[in-house]
Amino acid sequence: MSGEDYRGLGWAHGALTVQRLGAMLAPVTFVLADGRQVSPMHVAPWANEPESEALPGILRKLRGEWPCVPFGYSVAVEGWPESWTRVMGPPGPDEEVHGHSSNNDWTWSDSQPGSLSLALAYPETSPVERVERTITPDPSAPAVDIEFRIFVRHACRLPIGLHPVFRLPFERGAATLELGGFDEGRTYPHDVEPGAELFARNKTFFELTAVPARSGNTIDASRLPLAAATEELLQIEGVGGMAALANHEDGYRVELSWQKEHFPSLLLWYSNRGRKAAPWNGRHVAIGIEPICSAFGLGPATALADNPIAQSGIATALEFSPEKPFVTRYRIEASAL
Repeated sequence: MSGEDYRGLGWAHGALTVQRLGAMLAPVTFVLADGRQVSPMHVAPWANEPESEALPGILRKLRGEWPCVPFGYSVAVEGWPESWTRVMGPPGPDEEVHGHSSNNDWTWSDSQPGSLSLALAYPETSPVERVERTITPDPSAPAVDIEFRIFVRHACRLPIGLHPVFRLPFERGAATLELGGFDEGRTYPHDVEPGAELFARNKTFFELTAVPARSGNTIDASRLPLAAATEELLQIEGVGGMAALANHEDGYRVELSWQKEHFPSLLLWYSNRGRKAAPWNGRHVAIGIEPICSAFGLGPATALADNPIAQSGIATALEFSPEKPFVTRYRIEASAL
């Protein structure tokens, strides 16, 4: 890949790299107040393997953080609980996993000194005209501020999400997810990866330390990595616009903050050696901490329908207007434990 496929920035408190593919942000190195350097963003182990060039766009150089418009992808109906089956449909012929933004090369845009900006035009058949994002390191802190904008061709409703993926330590339980209080959590209504199930299907919970398990017991889902080889999703409602990962092995905390009025739910993606097929090969260990306005990642049809999450009063799609571009801001910041 040519040098223009990547651009980087350095500042007093760190250095970062952005790639055009998916506008993905990683690696990011933060210099903490005590002088240590830490790199909390995840980079998939296959990202530099030659075989990765044949993978779908989102997987090819999977890393760090990026926006998803629309968020999710349609899932086959067979085997789903009846209450979900009626709102689901087959994938569209041009559907891209987590949207056009996740699978294609963005274009570099003019930006202010100390920032990187990118834009991506959508196909003419999409209600989305284009998306833009600007990544700006905080000159006074080990932190990065991100602004994301969506322009639409006509009024529409869409599920959207942010997709930060964080690196985990090697030792089991050596990191802790910190969400603060939340209203309710939900387990996935089916299997994320058949044969790698851990959590009970379609259950609710109120403490991340006590998530219902397939075994009938509960699991502490706050301590990572998990002991079991699994691939799971949890949707958390009522988080206050902030979540953190404390890495006790490496002695730092990384905090993600977002505008909760835009993203009323938080999706937790536990990728814990559960996927055995290539390119995963049972070696992928990371945690996705993903602010979303969606019903899990079940695709636009489900998000727009009267699904069980929407029925509970939690929005699963946002309203967009061509008269007023959508703008949201969020931040990733590191500190010493």
